[in-house]
Amino acid sequence: MAVFGLGGRKDKDAGGSEHDARQFDPLMVVGLLPWVIAALLALSLWSLVAGSLHVRGESRQHALETARDDALMAVQRALDRARQQLAGAVVGKPFTAAMTTGNLPAASAAIRQAWPDARRVEVWPQDLEVLYSGLPQSGFGTVAVAESALQTGKVQARLVRVAGKQSLALAAPAMGKVVYAELSMSRLEAGVNGPALPDGSYLALRQGASNVIERGESKLAGSAEALSVKVPDSDLRVAAATPGSVETPFGLGGLAAMGLGITLLLLAAGLWFVLRPRLLAMAGLEEVEAGPTLSDLQQELPVAKAAPSGKPREQDQHAPRTAVPVVIDHRIFRAYDIRGVIGMSLDAGVAELIGQAIGSVMADQNLDSIVVGRDGRLSGPDLAEGLIKGLRKAGRNVIDIGMAPTPVVYFGCYHLRTGCGVAITGSHNPPDYNGFKIVVGGETLSGAAIKDLHTRIAEDRLLEADGEGGLDVRDIGDDYVQRIAGDIQIGQRLKVVVDAGNGVAGELGPRVLEAIGAEVTPLFCDIDGTFPNHHPDPSEPHNLEALVQMVQRLDADLGIAFDGDGDRLGVVTRSGKNIFPDRLLMLFAADVLERNPGAVIVYDVKCTGRLPMQILRHGGSPLMWKTGHSLIKSKMREVDAALAGEMSGHFFFSERWFGFDDGIYAAARLLEILDTRGEAAEAVFAALPDGVSTPEIKVELPDGGDPHDFVERFRMAASFEGGRLTTIDGLRVDWSDGWGLVRASNTTPVLVMRFDADSTSAMARIQQVFRDHLLRLEPALQLPF
Repeated sequence: MAVFGLGGRKDKDAGGSEHDARQFDPLMVVGLLPWVIAALLALSLWSLVAGSLHVRGESRQHALETARDDALMAVQRALDRARQQLAGAVVGKPFTAAMTTGNLPAASAAIRQAWPDARRVEVWPQDLEVLYSGLPQSGFGTVAVAESALQTGKVQARLVRVAGKQSLALAAPAMGKVVYAELSMSRLEAGVNGPALPDGSYLALRQGASNVIERGESKLAGSAEALSVKVPDSDLRVAAATPGSVETPFGLGGLAAMGLGITLLLLAAGLWFVLRPRLLAMAGLEEVEAGPTLSDLQQELPVAKAAPSGKPREQDQHAPRTAVPVVIDHRIFRAYDIRGVIGMSLDAGVAELIGQAIGSVMADQNLDSIVVGRDGRLSGPDLAEGLIKGLRKAGRNVIDIGMAPTPVVYFGCYHLRTGCGVAITGSHNPPDYNGFKIVVGGETLSGAAIKDLHTRIAEDRLLEADGEGGLDVRDIGDDYVQRIAGDIQIGQRLKVVVDAGNGVAGELGPRVLEAIGAEVTPLFCDIDGTFPNHHPDPSEPHNLEALVQMVQRLDADLGIAFDGDGDRLGVVTRSGKNIFPDRLLMLFAADVLERNPGAVIVYDVKCTGRLPMQILRHGGSPLMWKTGHSLIKSKMREVDAALAGEMSGHFFFSERWFGFDDGIYAAARLLEILDTRGEAAEAVFAALPDGVSTPEIKVELPDGGDPHDFVERFRMAASFEGGRLTTIDGLRVDWSDGWGLVRASNTTPVLVMRFDADSTSAMARIQQVFRDHLLRLEPALQLPF
């Protein structure tokens, strides 16, 4: 075996002395050439292959875009023809003659005669009472298209699902009524299925989040929105997708990448066949005998003997432990969290037991890590220490994020990928209260799951792991701010006053709003668990008085209020008007439904009756549910809702956010909407439907009575003539001009009431009816109406 070596060469200078002439070593360059050429060949190959695939992908995408545009035009033509047919039918003589005599069945028959392929034709009064009274069986989509026709005064089209079958629904206002027709999907299917589709691509007709008609590779459905186009004058869009384009070097186009590949290939050839021979010729080379290789020098080493294995660990032989019942106040385990009074029903010892019970539940689900945070109450550090001790005793690894708003704890469950978290907070309750909001496996515990924690403690069924769980201290405040600011930025510098009521949102709330581009003036934002300025509950109007004064003094655009743990939002305007959360939900719903037509919007029983109408008019599906943050979140997951809200000020966005209640994020979304509208905040809020309404009215029962028992007796005893009763949470009675509600609070021992009406006279009548029934059941009630 031979290798090349370089013979040393020395030159003489003018004085006859020798010097080293090897300042440039050609052979060193020769040694590097294989590495350079290999890199050039690799880059050349990447450029050629990626470039050719990119060119092919561009060609396929162009063909797909042509097919998409053809489908779009075909669907638009089909919709236009259907609208024209219905518009012509409602002015035809047979229909108008039947309507003149008030014969609605004959009018429907006249439409059907002119339109024989219609599956269903009906004529309804404009109040649509027949539809609303039949919900959900009558169909949210049917109501939405009828409401849209009434609102716009022209024929509207929408896809609806009736009895499991998709149909094209049309509605038109005519002679004081609403004409409704359902057609088969065949005319739209022909438009979507007609164009030729390139291999490996995907095409779909969509409404909201639903795929109505699909073609091609369904695995590409998730990326199809990037090439979607809206069908004009409808909620439909045609979405399309091809496999992801191949990445080329330096982001070049396909042809440019192929040109680069050819250039690099020629360069590599030049280096090897031209430059290398010349460098070798420049070097003084001599063939020397190579030394032994590594394999020649290898010697067989003695094999080390394995160390004797240790003795197996002896198992503990302890006798089974006898369960010792623990006395703990069961009343702190509420409907959707744990909440008690410090020093009476809650202390560090109780917190440790609760932590161990939560850790036991996590172990049952094979979950090992959990986020813990606390609000600014004085009892927070002690409760956190006890809770963490119990969690670690159960073998769980704890990530302690310190003092943080409740939504930041929820955010940590996603951001840190634990799926579990506990926020130690008394929320909006007095300073001597505290408690726990608990998430396990991505679900907020409520109801039976909360009660199960008490049962585990009472029966001493608590896991005590062989080894203590770990503890990691983290601060994720910056991550939370950056996550929101990375999605929301406003163009105009809105002037905002933020009142945190000395709650824990006082630090991060202003930071988030400043980060998205607002000019923020903090008010009571220093965190103080004694709440020295006012109680941190924005649902009580008197807690907003200082905020109103500051907004007016600074001529600010808006006043933002947070509750004690930052998961609720209150809003006041420059004129001093308190914008109730159910009206804010109207604004949020309209914004979300622009991008998600047909989405379900969940609201609680305390919200105004004008809210579901507003949701329907914007093409959404309203759903009333029980009050309570954990109950609302559970219902959202069940129905896949895009948005939810409560009259208390909890807002839950699953569109662009994680679906938990977050007052700080809701404030950022509100500023985004106001920025997009480009109008004064007063004008935006004034455009929302409004009436006469009360805030939440909280009434204590005499002699410490049980609110839940009272509400049950009230529901059984009361009768309301002409009203529609809803009993999913307390008793709500709706009339055509307003409604009233009585329910038991799940956080404090009080009755919660609210009234809403179209006029002051209707409000007075409804309140009087409720007053009579309430005092008949409990004469000692102190009612403020």
